[in-house]
Amino acid sequence: MAHSLSAKKRVRQNGKRRVINRARKSQVKTLTRRFDEALTKGDTELASVELKALCRKLDKTAATSTMHKNTAARNKSRLTKRFNALQAK
Repeated sequence: MAHSLSAKKRVRQNGKRRVINRARKSQVKTLTRRFDEALTKGDTELASVELKALCRKLDKTAATSTMHKNTAARNKSRLTKRFNALQAK
């Protein structure tokens, strides 16, 4: 248990940030799931829209330090590869 005022404040701040970070990561997972569904359907137009939204969300999440920027870049690269493979068919 925190004793000093600054330690108590830090506990409060960490709790707030945890909730925000969890929500952001959940949104990324939801968008990823939507993108996967569009890929399995074979709908390139829908997949393109979902990929654009997902890349935007990954960039914003990485900019706020919720996710490392290289992790976001790696995910974007892998998702784009999968989308390009669908388009090539």
